[in-house]
Amino acid sequence: MDISSVLQGGYQHPLSRSWQSGKTLTKSMLMYPIFVTDDPNARVEIKSLPGQCRWGLDRLKELLEPLVAKGLTSVLIFGVPVSSEKDIRGSLADDPTSTVVPAIKLIRELFPHLYIAADVCLCEYTSHGHCGIFQSDNKVLDSLKSVERIAEVALNYAKAGADCVAPSDMMDGRIKAIKRALIDNGFGNRCTLMSYSAKFASAMYGPFREAAGSTPSFGDRKCYQLPPAARGLARRAILRDVNEGADIIMVKPAMPYLDILASAAELAPNHPLAAYQVSGEYAMIVAGARAGVYDLKTMARESVDGIIRAGATVIATYFTPDFLDWLDQ
Repeated sequence: MDISSVLQGGYQHPLSRSWQSGKTLTKSMLMYPIFVTDDPNARVEIKSLPGQCRWGLDRLKELLEPLVAKGLTSVLIFGVPVSSEKDIRGSLADDPTSTVVPAIKLIRELFPHLYIAADVCLCEYTSHGHCGIFQSDNKVLDSLKSVERIAEVALNYAKAGADCVAPSDMMDGRIKAIKRALIDNGFGNRCTLMSYSAKFASAMYGPFREAAGSTPSFGDRKCYQLPPAARGLARRAILRDVNEGADIIMVKPAMPYLDILASAAELAPNHPLAAYQVSGEYAMIVAGARAGVYDLKTMARESVDGIIRAGATVIATYFTPDFLDWLDQ
């Protein structure tokens, strides 16, 4: 056997195996997506997303206090209005009495050092369930009006105290518009802009749509989310968002798109890179573990190690509470 072919001597021990890794998972890399509803006392389990709930404002301390004590450093807030009437422009997205804005203010008060990111989109709040505003009298999105509205929502989240705004709508030009709005209103150096740059039209969003109540009332989102096979289009979207002022680049979903994650690391080497391990990925891993296919902890860790290996420095995952425990073991 040739000397250069002997590799196992370098990873025969648990410690030396750990040395073969590049980056490794830490608690500061984890961002926990949470669903906040407009019923203040709600704690509603989400059937298709095991272990996850919709939470009311009065229950957020109950949710977050033990996690912060274990080392939780950041959350990603999604609003889920259930008792208020939605409209065509998504007025509830930044309604000061509804979900996200009061949640940001409350979490900032309860946990001053917790990093608060707010998802910016309209689909949870519009009567039609799409991520933008339509032209009058037809079903074609009005790009200009959609971008203006998205930027308005992002700015209001920054004003409420968000450390980060994260537009997930995939409307063309929204990164530049949000960045301009933040700068012009004194938040350019006070609020991070994390772009869902490469967000694909994936089948893995099913559990999220139940959780957030964001299923479109007609059609689908394939005209603005990226086609799953479109590697070149994803690369163009990443470069566009870098040039428009994004501070962090995100790829979503994560596991089926590790090649896109690696491309993002190549195209934006000086930007933090986020990956969203979406609801379908999480539910799939949990279902496999419950069926006895593999050990949950082992598989969850393997999935996240792959995401980190591809280049991610921030991971939004529903496994965050589990990893806060597992990383201490």
